Amino acid sequence: MRAFSRRHPFTEFPVQEWNDVISVNQTAVFLVSQAVAKRMVARQRGKIVNICSMQSELGRDTITPYAAAKGAVKMLTRGMCVELARYNVQVNGIAPGYFKTAMTQALVDDKAFTDWLCKRTPAARWGDPQELVGAAVFLSSKASDFVNGHLLFVDGGMLVAV
Repeated sequence: MRAFSRRHPFTEFPVQEWNDVISVNQTAVFLVSQAVAKRMVARQRGKIVNICSMQSELGRDTITPYAAAKGAVKMLTRGMCVELARYNVQVNGIAPGYFKTAMTQALVDDKAFTDWLCKRTPAARWGDPQELVGAAVFLSSKASDFVNGHLLFVDGGMLVAV
């Protein structure tokens, strides 16, 4: 699944687009997680790694539904952790910051936004999607057997910068 967003001021956000953003970013995660969790519970082991977002912690103009959906995925991840841990199923999330992807290409191309991002992020650059691989491998491996309900932020330090 790939994240999906639409941009409008909150007071003008069309309900159908709200529903689309929630459906792709929240409901789909619930449905897939529920389906795989049933099998993992039966096997008494498993790993679920949800893709959350730094936006679950921060507000930004015009993406309120996306932030709401990703905030819900964060809490879904934590709730699943509590329910599934007794079956030896670990549920964690990766919370990417700003990465160069098809979804963010317009922002990458926006010089003012890229300048803002580079000043705001201690790493002073956009992330490369390959930089998410290590987090996914760790959270999917035995090395994370006692890590549960955690959001691993891969954001170049943006979340902690003032």
